[in-house]
Amino acid sequence: MRLRAVTYNIHKCIGGLDRRYQPQRVVDVLAHYEPDIVMLQEVDYGAKRSQRHAQVDLVGDALGLRHRVFYSNVGARGGGGYGNAILARFPLTREENVDLKIGWRKQRSALHCRCRVRAGPGRKTRSVHLFNLHLGLAESERGQQLKRFLDSRPFARLHRRTPVIMAGDFNDVWGSLGARYLQPAGFLGVRRAVRTFPAYAPLRALDSFYARGDVNVRQVFRSALQLAKSASDHLPLIADLEIRS
Repeated sequence: MRLRAVTYNIHKCIGGLDRRYQPQRVVDVLAHYEPDIVMLQEVDYGAKRSQRHAQVDLVGDALGLRHRVFYSNVGARGGGGYGNAILARFPLTREENVDLKIGWRKQRSALHCRCRVRAGPGRKTRSVHLFNLHLGLAESERGQQLKRFLDSRPFARLHRRTPVIMAGDFNDVWGSLGARYLQPAGFLGVRRAVRTFPAYAPLRALDSFYARGDVNVRQVFRSALQLAKSASDHLPLIADLEIRS
């Protein structure tokens, strides 16, 4: 079973350079890669700055991804808020949000759901667990958040061979989180970190893909579209994956 997944901090669909709210740019960038699974961070819901749109539905409808999960973490001025979303071509079940807030710092979380992937017409389905994370800005905070995630009920109960795809905005400024926390837990990532921030001239590999269990990561790459440089302050990260039978 081959899948294409995208992780993308869409910055509320507000351009990183021009500060304009233009959700169609985000939609067009995502549509170019024809993803099966999309994990989004900083997704607005009912916020004044984004015309009170429910962006998970706006993007999902435009891409034809009718299976969606959204959880709002942070409130916005004037009402509404923003959070993480998962969109997919396949049914999503067992939806839950893992609280990763550390002390007085901003609310952060890991959004989890199970995706029932079908290999083709008439073929059996396979459960793939998806985790969409948006970690904090401080190095010590990110370490604590990953420890909490690894100990959390939705992850800790999974068999080592169960297919798990974890992605998101890890704010991994120094590129150390994978080796320190995730590889010992059985996760595999890319050999060389892919720079995604800032979008117009990427210097930091803040966004990542990791997989565990019966999943092969065939390739991970960032968008090279000119439009992606202005659609958000991050570039989307695209992963081609293979779920082993």
